[in-house]
Amino acid sequence: MLPKEKLEALVRRFDEIDAELAHGSPDSQTLVKLTRERSELEDLVEAVKQWKALVSEVAELKALSEDGAAGGDMRELARGEYDDKSEALEDLEKTVQLLLLPKDAADERSVILEIRAGTGGDEAAIFAGDLFRMYQRYADLQGWKVEVLSASDGAVGGYREIIASVEGRGVYARLKFESGVHRVQRVPDTETQGRIHTSAATVAVLPEAEEVDVEIRDADLRIDVYRAQGAGGQHVNKTESAVRITHMPSGVVVAVQDERSQHKNKARAMAMLRAKLFDQQRTAQDKERAADRKGQVGSGDRSERIRTYNFPQGRVTDHRINLTLYNLPEIVAGPGLGDVIGALVAEHQAQLLAAEAEG
Repeated sequence: MLPKEKLEALVRRFDEIDAELAHGSPDSQTLVKLTRERSELEDLVEAVKQWKALVSEVAELKALSEDGAAGGDMRELARGEYDDKSEALEDLEKTVQLLLLPKDAADERSVILEIRAGTGGDEAAIFAGDLFRMYQRYADLQGWKVEVLSASDGAVGGYREIIASVEGRGVYARLKFESGVHRVQRVPDTETQGRIHTSAATVAVLPEAEEVDVEIRDADLRIDVYRAQGAGGQHVNKTESAVRITHMPSGVVVAVQDERSQHKNKARAMAMLRAKLFDQQRTAQDKERAADRKGQVGSGDRSERIRTYNFPQGRVTDHRINLTLYNLPEIVAGPGLGDVIGALVAEHQAQLLAAEAEG
């Protein structure tokens, strides 16, 4: 059974937010918070409205199917439609239950995606490049926008490190389980003996933060500008457009040199810094709640080995949920990644539902 009082309260809150937004121009911080809260409630409220309409429709069909005054054909027709609508109602109730589950406040946000080559030398850098292209293609299929913020090329291909923003609705909800160590097992092109090598790359997915989420004082920043360097040490340009920002209280350092404009590089670096500081805040809060927290896929530790891509056997194994799929080429190409992410999201939801049932 759905909690009707809770649902009514959430619908009322949604209407209150709409009224506040329509009534006047709240200050920017309030506007951001209200808009974010509305976005979080929107899908649930729409589903609740559909559910209430369907409940009413099912009740009418039931009454008609049992109405002795109605003709036999009419009652038979109503019974058939009643069965179909009742099934649809069950499905819709499950949808509402999922939408009622505790949400990560960052789920709807865009992200900063960081991929770094780990053990394995040149092969690890090539693998980091493979992972980035996988995420880039998957993002394209979702209609998200990917923009490289910073990249350091590998010696024979791929990346030693690449950082990009992935913009769109619900990006973090889909990509957050990708954080961790990804391992690849394959025969490198340079391997003459046919031996399988194991390499690794680390992925970090950070929800983008807004100014209202993290307070950054100018006095706490050291900003250095320098000339952007390209491969082999040649200058990409002759102006000091590259920007490095150090947040002195935390020691977090970010650097961007991709744009020729110092102003654009600084804006990108500040976005990266906010995301990193916001992630630190969230990690600290998670550790405080760790003993009580239920319904989490994996530990969230970025040093945790989460997935293995075995090319000789054509399989991908996600170790957190014991999932093995034998469509590696499709996964690495991007489209098949949805199968892995879908399984992770489903497991996470199942754990949350179980935790809710336990009370």
